[in-house]
Parts: sequence; C-alpha cells; structure tokens
Amino acid sequence: MGQMLLLNLLHSCIKSKVLKPAKQIHTQLLATGIEIEFESLSSKLVGAYAGCGDVSSAAKVFESIQKASVFAWNWMISASAFQGDCENALKYFCRMQKAEVFPNKFTFSYVLKACVGLMDIRKGRELHCMINKTGFDLEVSVMNSLIDMYSKCGELEIARKLFDEMRYKDVTSWTLMICGYSHKGELEKSLKLFKQMKLQGFVPNEFTWNAVITGFAQNEYCDKAFELFREMKAEGINPDLVTWNSVISGFARNHQSEVALMLFRDMLVLGPHPNSVTIAGLLPACGFTGSLRAGKAIHGLIHRKKLGMDIFMVTALIDMYSKGGSVNYALNVFNQTPKGNVAAWNAMIGCYGKHGMVAAAIKLFERMQEENVQANQVTFTSILSACSHGGLVEKGLEIFLHMKEKCRVGLSQEHLACMIDILGRSGRLTEAYQLVKGMGEEVNESIIGAFLNGCRIHGRSDLAKGLAEDILGMDLKNAGGFVTLSNICAANGEWELVENVRELMKKKRVHKKAGSSWID
Repeated sequence: MGQMLLLNLLHSCIKSKVLKPAKQIHTQLLATGIEIEFESLSSKLVGAYAGCGDVSSAAKVFESIQKASVFAWNWMISASAFQGDCENALKYFCRMQKAEVFPNKFTFSYVLKACVGLMDIRKGRELHCMINKTGFDLEVSVMNSLIDMYSKCGELEIARKLFDEMRYKDVTSWTLMICGYSHKGELEKSLKLFKQMKLQGFVPNEFTWNAVITGFAQNEYCDKAFELFREMKAEGINPDLVTWNSVISGFARNHQSEVALMLFRDMLVLGPHPNSVTIAGLLPACGFTGSLRAGKAIHGLIHRKKLGMDIFMVTALIDMYSKGGSVNYALNVFNQTPKGNVAAWNAMIGCYGKHGMVAAAIKLFERMQEENVQANQVTFTSILSACSHGGLVEKGLEIFLHMKEKCRVGLSQEHLACMIDILGRSGRLTEAYQLVKGMGEEVNESIIGAFLNGCRIHGRSDLAKGLAEDILGMDLKNAGGFVTLSNICAANGEWELVENVRELMKKKRVHKKAGSSWID
C-alpha cells in the first residue's frame, strides 16, 4: 500500500473523526514496516488519534518521531487544550520552542486557547509579544484568538484596543468582541458594536446574534432579548439551540413564565430539538407559576424524546414538583436517580424542608451519611433550614456542630442565617444577638431578616433597636429588613424611629413589592 494512499486514508479519518480505521492503518504500517518517520505520514497519524480524542495514543506516536513537524506539534497542543489539559498544552509549546520548530498561525491560536483555560494572562501577554515579533499580528485568526484571550481573562480594554487597531476584520472578530462585552454585562457597548458591525457591511451569523441576545437575556433585560430574537428571525436567520436556550432560561429566571413556556412551544414546532439544558432552564417557569400540569407535560416529553436524565434535569424536576406542592412526584424522581451525586440529595432534602416534613428531611440526611455521600454547603443549608422551620433547636445545633467539627465544611452566611433563625424562632434571642454582633461586616440581609423576625415574634424590640444603627447603615437592597424594623418600632409606638426608617428607604430607593397570587 503506497504512502500517498495511506495519507489520503488518514486524512479521511481525521475529517470523519473515526478512530477504528485509523488504528487499522497504524497496524498495517507496523506490520508492513512502512517508515512512519515519513513527515506527512507521522503527522497525519498523530492527527488521526488526536482528532478522535485519543490523546494518549497520539502522544505515543508523537514521542516515537525523531523530528516532529509543526503540524504534529500543533496536533498535540490543540488536542491537550481541547481535552482540558491546558498545562500540558503549554508544556508541548515550550518543548516545541526548545526543538527550534517555528510556529505557524494555528500554533498561536491553540496555545492562546490553553491560556484561556488556565486564565493565565501573564502567559497570554508573553505570546502577544511573540506574535508581534514574528509578524503574525497581521493574521486575522491569530488576532481573533488574542481578542478572545484578553476578553475572557477580564482585560476588555486591551481586547478593544486590539480590535480597533486590526487592519482586517472578519465576522468572528466582531462576534468575539460583542461576546466579551455581553459576558461582562456591558450591554450598551455590546449592542452599539452589533449595530456598528451591520452598518459596516458585516452580516452577523447565528453566533453573533446569540452573543448579543444572551447578554440581554441573562441580565434581566428579557424584553430587549425578545425584540432581538424576533429581529433575528425576521432577517432570515434561524435561532440555534444555544439561542433558544438562552432566551427561554432568561425569561424563566426572571419569572416571566408564560413567555418562557410560549417560547418553548414555538421551539417544539419551529426550532431544533430541545436538550437537557433547555429543560433545566424551563422547569423553574413551571415552579414559579405552580403549574404542575405544565411540569408533568415537560416530564413526559423528557421520556418521549429520550433526552436522558442528567443531574441538572433531575434537580430541576425535583425543585419544580416541590414548588408545585407534589412531594410524592419529587420523591419518585429522586428514587429513580442514581444516588452518587450530592445535588439530587440536596434537592430532595430541600423539598422536604419547604413542606415542613422535617422528620423526613433528617431521615434522608442520615441515610445520605450511611451511604457515604459527601455532604456539602448546600446540604447543610437545606437541613438547617428544615430544622429552623420545624422548631428543632437542639437538632439544628447538633447538626451545626457536626458540620463545623467533623465535616469541615466551610461556614457560610447562609448557615449562620439558619442558626440565627433557629435561635430566634425558639426565643433564644440573646444568643442570636451575640452571634450577629460577633459577625461584624459579614452580616448580610438574610441574617438581619432572620434576627428581626425573631425579635418581632417574641416582642424583643430592645434587641432590635440594639442593632438599629448598624441596620440603617447597611446598604440593604431588600425591603424586608427595613419593613420588619419599622413594624417592631410601630408596635411600641416609637413613631419617630418609624419615620426615620421610612425616610431612609425612600433615600436608598428601596421599595416593598406588593404581594400577588397566581391561580392556574
């Protein structure tokens, strides 16, 4: 079998990403004694393994080459970077330099990707200098990789400077810069650049549209995201799965559940098939509305479409059934799930806690320990919250001490808020007061809210006023703490302090949201 035929066959393996034929060709080479050292043949063989994700086999072939070409080095750098082994990718690049093999434009793009994986801005700057010295700063693809690296490593100003100085730009250049602004939440700059791109004759592709739409959808500007979404479709570009997922999850997270469900229905008719990300992003919409019927329909869709049940979907289903008031359905989902992942346990413990089934929550927590599933911060927040709502002071304290002394789980503000709530609900407010005072600047809104709620229940206005000065000086965004303090003062006829609290709320532009009900 001739070398040119083998080259063509290996090239086909790389394009099709098929590993078995590549191994068969490799076996043929070894059996017939054809010289693998032939430069193009060795590079193609490395590429065939690396392109199929078999990096260890690629490395064995690579190490057997006496003088590897730049293409072989590129394959090892890119394969390592794409497999997430970015440190190894940088090591290959260092070895390549020591071997005095001159890089090409692809080399720099792959190494810069590794820098992004490691968030190594220092190495990225070194590569930038090297790119300038070697003349690759005129290559659009290399400059695009630099813009991407600086944007993702938080250096947007440098990325924009490079973008503005580029002699030649392509759609990717604009998309990367727009994506950088969107990811950081600088939405006005993102939209302005998007409009500027179109004015200069560049046609945005689906990735560009996704970048700008996702930015608005993920930052609570759903109406603008929806407007752009419709504009995208009007211009004849079909939204891809990522765009649909971004818009649906954006509306769901911002409690615009009807719109999220409407978009999902449209997607089933017009768009790509949903995946687990779609479902996990949509299910909160059913939970917020309490629409158990819609949630069950989506659960049925999961089975009909055979989407599989990853941990994100499992936890989203348990949470949805929990918010819809159906503990049994949530338990069925939990029971049908492999128990190795702590997130499923956390979701079910949280479900029991929300429904006041404290004994069931504690029993599940104990079973979790028996099955050697490692509890994390979320686990302890869920179980402490359950103890708080059930008034189990001693059990809550026991679990809190167990967490600190034996599990060595980092103490978070949520854990402290739960403990203050436990102490406050049971009337042990002096202990709660000392705990709050000892936190100093670590006090947050949930801690203040839990403490003041206990003061209100047990009529301890003296302790509430003891923290009043600290509370009024805090930069609270939620009206709850202010309103509770105001109500405590009003109950004691201290109208001057009530007026001070209300005036401060106006000054800080903190407003109490009106309550609402939802009937499905």
